[in-house]
Amino acid sequence: MGSRGKAARFGTGNRPCAKFFDENRACPFTRELLTRLGDKWSVLVIVLLGDGTRRFSELKRTIEGISQRMLTLTLRGLERDGLVARRVLPTVPPRVEYTLTPLGTTLLDTMLELALWANKNLDKVERARADFDRREAAEAIQLKRRA
Repeated sequence: MGSRGKAARFGTGNRPCAKFFDENRACPFTRELLTRLGDKWSVLVIVLLGDGTRRFSELKRTIEGISQRMLTLTLRGLERDGLVARRVLPTVPPRVEYTLTPLGTTLLDTMLELALWANKNLDKVERARADFDRREAAEAIQLKRRA
């Protein structure tokens, strides 16, 4: 089913996606969950855990640019939502491992698709950003000249 077919399941009429969100805009839980899942760190953590259990230090090393605090907050949020399970191993020092729960695994295909789309379209997005920035700069120059 194409993306239009998926969207059509959420409503009727000419604006199926808008209808879905119009009907659900009062739902703070949905908004909160989508905010967490749309967070760049959550996507990366879920995708990495899709390959299997990982230690905290391994996740930190693998995810370039994430701070220890941000990784901790991301993992706690995903654990609270039931998407990630945390296991502390009785070693000295304690070793902490994370794995996707069955619920988290149901998100894996969607997150992989999102990550693959981002990789596939990186050049196009960068070009679009550069074009936008050039247009904005040109408009700013024109406004200054008029003033």
